[in-house]
Amino acid sequence: MMTVFGTRPEAIKMAPVVHALRADPASFRVVVTVTAQHREMLDQVLDHFGIVPDHDLDVMTPRQTLTRVTTAVLEGLQAVLAEDRPDILLVHGDATTSMAAALAAFYARVPVGHVEAGLRTYDKYSPWPEEMNRRIAGALTDLHFAPTVRARDNLLREGVSADRIHVTGNTAVDALLWTVRRGHRFEDPVLEEEVGRTGVRLVLVECHRRENWGEPMRRIYRALRRFATEEPGVRLLVSAHLNPEAGEVAREMLSGLDSVVLFRPLPYPDWVNLMARCHLIFTDSGGLQEEAPSLGRPVVLARENTERPEAVEAGTVVVVGTEEENILETLRRLMRDEAFYRRMAGARNPFGDGRAARRIASALLYHFGRASSPPDEFRAPPAGAC
Repeated sequence: MMTVFGTRPEAIKMAPVVHALRADPASFRVVVTVTAQHREMLDQVLDHFGIVPDHDLDVMTPRQTLTRVTTAVLEGLQAVLAEDRPDILLVHGDATTSMAAALAAFYARVPVGHVEAGLRTYDKYSPWPEEMNRRIAGALTDLHFAPTVRARDNLLREGVSADRIHVTGNTAVDALLWTVRRGHRFEDPVLEEEVGRTGVRLVLVECHRRENWGEPMRRIYRALRRFATEEPGVRLLVSAHLNPEAGEVAREMLSGLDSVVLFRPLPYPDWVNLMARCHLIFTDSGGLQEEAPSLGRPVVLARENTERPEAVEAGTVVVVGTEEENILETLRRLMRDEAFYRRMAGARNPFGDGRAARRIASALLYHFGRASSPPDEFRAPPAGAC
């Protein structure tokens, strides 16, 4: 079988699957193909998890467009699939790589398995282009690995047969538990100094979504600038994204503030261990909504909606949009209202238990007739559990 991924988030979440499959060489021959939709950030994750690709399409170009990525992945995978003819192609989530890879597999008449299947907002422009990427990939999928019962229910409503869906939990939790360690030392001495500070609360910031580019991103950083200058005892640790549409706005609007530290995107081990040392996380990311609950860190989400409503219902995420006053009100409340903070920090984790990759491997064995029963389903802990 073949796995295909191309971005840092995909690599993080597919690495546990690659390792779970390779742990059973008698049953699986795993071919790893990367598109390198994100070159540098992808390579960091591959190094951390010790994965050497069998095929590297190396599609990334400066200021690449979605059309360019899509066509490059389609063309590159055509030859790879013709050469290897896998029994199934595993894609992940909602990246443009995943959508294009599923389409390439369809053209080659290769079955598709979709890890992190069934997430939906049902708003095709939010998140953009991710919502339609995952829906197109889902339409081409033969075996769906849904992270939660809600994701499975979305697929059932769309007409997917129940015997083609397995509820596994999210592999992001597997990767996180693999990586977070007490006593972790950061490569960047500035961050090592920051996490050792006493008497301050660290707020980790990471914003990059395409639907927030332009004026929404500027509103976000105006709010953060006001928060950093007006709220005592706070330091903002800001990951300035490599895409200039996000990173340049962060640098323009936050540079020079004593209470702000700007840095380039970190290697994955430093990133998740930094999450574990912060007071809360402010983001427009999808994956951080899954990771933060495992660390007991509240998430303030700068988006209008989320394809992960389980996090909102569990109380681990609060959605604030991109209006300045909404952002400021919520951040200030989390700083000043200890009961509110503790409710969010202590909420249950609805996304995983660290066994998602093993469930996916077991589901594949069952699908191919190598196991007599399907794997157990992931069930989130009851509301109120910590």
